[in-house]
Amino acid sequence: MVNQILGNRYEVQQQLAKKSGRRTLLARDLTTQEFVVVKLLSFSSDFEWDDLKLFQREAEILKTVTHPAIPRYLDYFELDASHFKGFALVQTYLPAKSLEEHLKAGAIFSESDVKQIATELLEILIYLHGHQPPVIHRDIKLSNILLTNSKKNANVYLVDFGSVQTLAAREGGTMTIVGTYGYMPPEQFGDRAVPASDLYSLGATLITLATGTHPADLPHRDGRIQFEQATTLSAGFRRWLRRMTEPSLDRRFTSARQALHALEQPIINDTALTISQPFNSKVILHKDTNVLEITLPPKGFSPEIIGLTLFAVAWNSFIVVWTGFAVLVAPFPVNLFFTLFSLPFWGAGAGMVWQILSNLFQHVRLRIDQEHISLSHEIFSWRYRRPRVAPTQRITKLERTSKFVSIFNKSERDRVEIAPQINIWIGTQKYELGAHGLLTEPEIDWLARELSEWLELPVTKE
Repeated sequence: MVNQILGNRYEVQQQLAKKSGRRTLLARDLTTQEFVVVKLLSFSSDFEWDDLKLFQREAEILKTVTHPAIPRYLDYFELDASHFKGFALVQTYLPAKSLEEHLKAGAIFSESDVKQIATELLEILIYLHGHQPPVIHRDIKLSNILLTNSKKNANVYLVDFGSVQTLAAREGGTMTIVGTYGYMPPEQFGDRAVPASDLYSLGATLITLATGTHPADLPHRDGRIQFEQATTLSAGFRRWLRRMTEPSLDRRFTSARQALHALEQPIINDTALTISQPFNSKVILHKDTNVLEITLPPKGFSPEIIGLTLFAVAWNSFIVVWTGFAVLVAPFPVNLFFTLFSLPFWGAGAGMVWQILSNLFQHVRLRIDQEHISLSHEIFSWRYRRPRVAPTQRITKLERTSKFVSIFNKSERDRVEIAPQINIWIGTQKYELGAHGLLTEPEIDWLARELSEWLELPVTKE
């Protein structure tokens, strides 16, 4: 088709890409003498109406968006020639190569380069997702991202809106499943796409850029892309990429703005990488790639426990004497009455003994593996409470509470000191670690960082 004139205006210079029923051409606009890109959809033997629907939607979307990093709509017309029948979409030409072409040419991207590309693409997605109605690209990958050759002043462009979907269109009818295997999030296979779906595709694209390996060719475990061993990226950036590519929508960034904020201002863990187990801490931590287990030691002796022990000895001694007198000395049925009367006092004494034993011998054990999270309480290896168990994949939030809380007392606000702790949230269910002062603040900061790294969740402060 080289040198052919389309629509009495666009002279074909060369073919840029070709796939079933579609062609992408570089042409010269004979009116403005500028280069343009002409995308053709032909009525070939494998033509499907869904192809036309997506082609028209791309034209409609490009008419409504205005962003310097997105091709601008120029023209749309029907072709009815002997050699070609179909539709043509004309858009501005962007003088840049795709990231896929750069990689094939041997380009190497540093972590700084990948972060810069991520930043610019997130800004584009903030614009698209903030559009009314929100625009979801659905096919972010290396070949659909263009990058100019200049390293210092490189410009990033997002192209090929042939798979684009608006939320309004999704709510108003059916949706065609599109995308590229390896870059598509799980929900997109299920006929669903939300703004966070683009974040997954972007994360998979950045992983490909950093590793040089297609995401489908990297190892997977529990639906996650296992890219860490193939890169030398910093721990903070690895965590950010893992959250971008979380299979579960509940654990992925919810918006491009949130993802950009996390990229520009690393989460609390990045500033706490030097935190280690405090000196003299008796907490036992065991972790590997498959399991993390934290065992909290007994609270031990304290002035309160010593006082309670002395009082419990006096109390229970008195109850023993009282009951012995009632049984051995008092006549029947008076002795039966006094025995029954003493039962609540025995219960109070037993409660004090249990509290003393709990403080001196109780271990709290939190165990998290790839399948489940469980919290148990043990005395002499006996689990006196049924362990609370829940699926690990349902963990949504890791929280570190403050030492002080504000309360309102009539018209005044007071700050009350409480024992800080770590909360792991699964929906509305909360797993508490360090309640009742079992952990010091340095221990809480240390364990919060360890949990954050293993769970790949940021620590939020409450």
